[in-house]
Amino acid sequence: MSSFSSGPGPDSDVQANKWYAVLAYILFFIPLLAARGSRFATFHANQGLVLLLTAIACNVVLGFIPLLGLLLIPLANLGVLVLTIMGILNAVNGFMKPLPLIGSIRILY
Repeated sequence: MSSFSSGPGPDSDVQANKWYAVLAYILFFIPLLAARGSRFATFHANQGLVLLLTAIACNVVLGFIPLLGLLLIPLANLGVLVLTIMGILNAVNGFMKPLPLIGSIRILY
């Protein structure tokens, strides 16, 4: 059985920590401090951290490519924005659904 669930998490955990999970996509460490025991908030904090690291890696790597990088950095940032919106919508709706492409990466347990 996978540790990820596409359905809603336990209702009490989701309702108590929904807004911490939303904040995880803006500042990933807030749920780690405020909702330490919540599986739902920790899941979204992990997704937010992976998204942040992906954004940094894309900008650094593409920044080294002279002309092509100038064209690809805005596309990469648009992709990060789309994934951020998807993550926020999942958190608001109470889903523990991994983000496409990067959602299977686990840093926080």
